[in-house]
Amino acid sequence: MSAALSSVSPDEESIAVAAQALPRVQEYLRTHASGPAIVRVVDDGDGTELVVPRGAVELLARILAHMANGHGVSVVPEHAELTTQQAANLLNVSRPYLIGLLESGEIQFRKVGTHRRVLAGSVLAYKHRDDMRRRVAADELAQLAQDMDLS
Repeated sequence: MSAALSSVSPDEESIAVAAQALPRVQEYLRTHASGPAIVRVVDDGDGTELVVPRGAVELLARILAHMANGHGVSVVPEHAELTTQQAANLLNVSRPYLIGLLESGEIQFRKVGTHRRVLAGSVLAYKHRDDMRRRVAADELAQLAQDMDLS
């Protein structure tokens, strides 16, 4: 797996630390609605402040939530080029199914010789579109069940 897809699997200590840090990060995000975040780094007692973009803190909160639940986490830059197997793994589908998505135009890709390369951003955009389609379909089914008094 490339460095762009390296993951972190938390051990027991990391799970406990993430679970302790998560509420503090979430509280910070609730009480500071906008703007960059100021993180105090206590290394040698000097209390150095580090200013980071809000998006990075929001991403940190999601990472901590997964780690606190014992799940491994990967951060993939949108511009990272993935092999078809890496892209299939990201979508949790088989490689042949992914190839079908590529060939049907659902996900953009390029060829490098005989190999297909897929931008992580294209895979994530497809995943978002697919999730939205599923959500709409589920909402329609729920509405139908309610209309038919089946709920």
